[in-house]
Amino acid sequence: MAACSSGRTASRCRLPPRPPAAARSARRARCGCCSRHTSAGAGCRWPRLFRPAIDLAEKGFTLSPQLAGLLTGDAAERLKRDPRARDYFFPGGRTLQAGETLRNLAFADTLRFILSNGDAPFYLGPIGADIVAAARGASGNAGRLAPIDLEVYRVVERQPVCVPYRAWRVCGMGPPSAGGIGIGQILGMLEHVKMPTIDPGAGDAWHLFAEAGKLAMADRDRYVADPDFILVPTTSLIDSGYTTARARMILADRAAPVPVPPGNPPRRVGQERSVNSAAEPSNTSHVSIVDADGSVVSLTSSIEGAFGSHLMVRGFLLNNGLADFSFVPFAGGHSVANRVEPGKRPRSSMAPTIVLNRAGRPVLVIGSPGGARIIPYVAQAIIGVLDWGLDVQQAIDLGHVVNLNGRTELEAGTAVEGLQDALAARGHDVVVMEQPSGLQGIQIGPDGLVGGSDPRRGGVAIGR
Repeated sequence: MAACSSGRTASRCRLPPRPPAAARSARRARCGCCSRHTSAGAGCRWPRLFRPAIDLAEKGFTLSPQLAGLLTGDAAERLKRDPRARDYFFPGGRTLQAGETLRNLAFADTLRFILSNGDAPFYLGPIGADIVAAARGASGNAGRLAPIDLEVYRVVERQPVCVPYRAWRVCGMGPPSAGGIGIGQILGMLEHVKMPTIDPGAGDAWHLFAEAGKLAMADRDRYVADPDFILVPTTSLIDSGYTTARARMILADRAAPVPVPPGNPPRRVGQERSVNSAAEPSNTSHVSIVDADGSVVSLTSSIEGAFGSHLMVRGFLLNNGLADFSFVPFAGGHSVANRVEPGKRPRSSMAPTIVLNRAGRPVLVIGSPGGARIIPYVAQAIIGVLDWGLDVQQAIDLGHVVNLNGRTELEAGTAVEGLQDALAARGHDVVVMEQPSGLQGIQIGPDGLVGGSDPRRGGVAIGR
């Protein structure tokens, strides 16, 4: 199944139950290398997990043109404010160039420390102390992070959101991500359309796709947030009766005026919430994996915008996840579901997805970076594979059509750019723009694996 864990920032004014002293002591004492807890380290996997990363940090990697391009402008100035980030990305005061080897000896040392001492020092020891010091001492925008925030941190495993789609079952990430719900809604609405018979090069398919995207985003902005704080009507939002009713709102020859209002899903619980769409930066990472035993992983990870908070500690950057919250707590007389609250996890659009066949076996593993556009990026690729019979690389290569309940965006420099007049004639407010997705997918079939990597970013499909 597709599962994802996310972080939690706590505050003195609202803390989860503190673990008993014995549990805290056990976490402090837990040894990453395992040898203190098993006979001669039998069965220990930590060294096998850590050593490749340590080797890579020591040997370095070749700086890509994309990363080199990010080391300019405002991002560069912000990185230079932090001494550790400045020394790493601008050694000796010069800007690194594409093709150079970038090593990270500090990160190698951090990984060795965790390997030898377990994860406790990250939360309760010297690593955690350095994280707090860096946040509180940030130049120009000091944070309020405190040691207790790391001490009470807990990883939470969420249940995936799974929806049927024709002959398949599509499973993705649940709240606080809107990815699984959003993709489930788009597919649920388009299941009532004969997408396999519609030419993917014509405007009809993309009109329907954009209209379904509007409706899914309207519901995301009203209902989805951290389920520890908000009663998210997940089951109701992907209910087939509800998505059928939403599909009936889509007109074949006319675009709905934007913004479209959110729906009223059945069995909706909790107080009324206001609609609010927070900006969601697109600098995220995704990897899809199928191993030799047939186990699959779809993993999306993010530190928010490029370089996160632009603060570096022991060889790694600190995130800036606060930007995923709505900074408007109330609107229209009601609270906003995704408003900032102590201990709350922000909403995202991450959509690591695994598609299963009738026998419950995975046939597609896929995901993407891209902020709020992740949802249409991944949904489009799934439709390309399942409905149009494209291989995963062909589906990834399709020009993007995106509607986040506003303008209909067509990807510049692709075939869909030529649909501008056809969609405008249906009432779409069309804009042509870059769409920097980073789709990475693996298609699993009777003849083996087919990998797909997005040419828009520096990914690669490899196997052996």
